[in-house]
Amino acid sequence: MAGSDKAEGAWRTIGEVAAEIGLPQHRLRYWETRFPQLKPLQRGGQRRYYRPEDVDLVRRIDRLLNHEGYTIAGVQKLLAGARRAPRSEVVDQRAQLRLIRDRLKRALSQ
Repeated sequence: MAGSDKAEGAWRTIGEVAAEIGLPQHRLRYWETRFPQLKPLQRGGQRRYYRPEDVDLVRRIDRLLNHEGYTIAGVQKLLAGARRAPRSEVVDQRAQLRLIRDRLKRALSQ
């Protein structure tokens, strides 16, 4: 289980997601306004419920913005493009990236 007492596939509140990922709740609310792909369910009292795929998307956005140096506009373009890219193209790009990574590892180890 990912840092909480809930089952892995359980829906989480904004507070649980924020605590699990280490972000303030207001940042998640802001991201909801910037990334149309991030749409947690809202039930009575406007309480947000994040599905597992929402939590995965929050993790991805966090990684891109806070660890890989993307801007919000850059992440928006990346996520918009990801919806349009055919799966075979993504698999091919992954293979190419693995080759580049392996070449870099070999070059650094010499």
